[in-house]
Amino acid sequence: MLLPETLRKYQNEYVASIAATLSVFMVVTTNAWSSPALPKLRAEDSPIRITEDEGSWIVAIQALGAGFGPIFTGVAADRIGRKLTCLSTCIPATVGWILIGVGDQVGYLYAARFLFGVSYGVVYSVTPIYLGEITSDAIRGSAGTLITVLAKLGFMAVYCIGPYVAYRTLAWMSMAGPVIFVVCYIWMPESPYYLLGKNKDAKAEKSLSWLRRLKDVSDELQAMKRSVESSKSDRTSIKELFNPANRASLRILLILVFSMQMTGLLAILGYAQTIFEKINTNLKPEEMSIVLGAVQFVAVIFPAVLVDRMGRRPLLLLSTAVTAASLLACSIYFIIEPNATNHGWIAFVTLLLYIVSYGMGLASVSFAVSSEIFPKNIRALANAAFAMFSALVVLGVVKMFQVTLDSVGPQLPFGIFGICGCVGFVLIYFFVPETKGLSLDEIQQVMNRQNKKPA
Repeated sequence: MLLPETLRKYQNEYVASIAATLSVFMVVTTNAWSSPALPKLRAEDSPIRITEDEGSWIVAIQALGAGFGPIFTGVAADRIGRKLTCLSTCIPATVGWILIGVGDQVGYLYAARFLFGVSYGVVYSVTPIYLGEITSDAIRGSAGTLITVLAKLGFMAVYCIGPYVAYRTLAWMSMAGPVIFVVCYIWMPESPYYLLGKNKDAKAEKSLSWLRRLKDVSDELQAMKRSVESSKSDRTSIKELFNPANRASLRILLILVFSMQMTGLLAILGYAQTIFEKINTNLKPEEMSIVLGAVQFVAVIFPAVLVDRMGRRPLLLLSTAVTAASLLACSIYFIIEPNATNHGWIAFVTLLLYIVSYGMGLASVSFAVSSEIFPKNIRALANAAFAMFSALVVLGVVKMFQVTLDSVGPQLPFGIFGICGCVGFVLIYFFVPETKGLSLDEIQQVMNRQNKKPA
């Protein structure tokens, strides 16, 4: 009965959070597109014939665009607001789908994927800020995991539909993502923290009252106002990220980026159908992709329930340990079975375990933590940096994945990903604190204590 009671108490906060994270669903469908699209582009009846190298750039160039998205977020989130910044992401996503729908040369695909990346980068840098600022302390962690839940729903949708519709039909169908997001999110309130920062106290009170489902929110509003006024005296610039006062927070940010991206999820998901072609099971590659999509969607539902009970740190550690073990097991399989002709189900099940373990913590809890650990005056810049660092790492990982896959075999990239997972576990163990149940101000006190420890 506890969960329904929690949902009733915080229902408006969850509604706003789900509406905001529909932006994640929208941009993740652009990312997942490459898995069913690449086999169609390499087929004999391809609408646009591509080489293997062009295929790797089609996947990788989205990460390049994602590096530019946070630059826009770092400026726009504190000027036009979290809400309008997030809504603006539907424009490059929509233009990208149009380019794929009408394009007849690989250049159209490069342009579309770059625009997808810009949209992706903005969404993943502004949405965690919005969720962190509209939700109560008690549910901030579970609301943050909605980013990953909607992301996995986006992957599952593309994996289920993509292999069975025509190449251009998939592009036109994917236009539903921006439409659904805008229709649902346009009615949601702006962050009360942002409104207070712009001296729009009446609007901030109205926003907070709707979110909390309370007529009198004066106490919390005053606490927010004190926090905002305190942060106004602090400088807001990219240099502040590297201020010694934010050293511990920046270190955690880099650890999360490393642990998330160097374990190769986006490369594996982007090439899922291609990887499954190298595994011999009773299922077709597209059918294995559907199973993978369904499993990862189910897996990330659990952190939404557990993160505010079990805590951020235990979930991150468990997730990283099992992720690393699964990747190393996959690498060993491909070494022992170089032609992948026997016992393919072992590799497939191990990949599913990897997806489940990654979704249980790295894919979900990381966003909750990254939205909490920086002070308000640089929170937008910090989340932009998170997305930008991620984009740069992903660009290299995705591009090199195809190179190593073709030149050596899957055992090399999977082995590297597994070793990086082991390193990530050690770093999280020593440097990432627990933030469960703490207010944003209390978390800053934890970060200040971390800064006083020897580097």
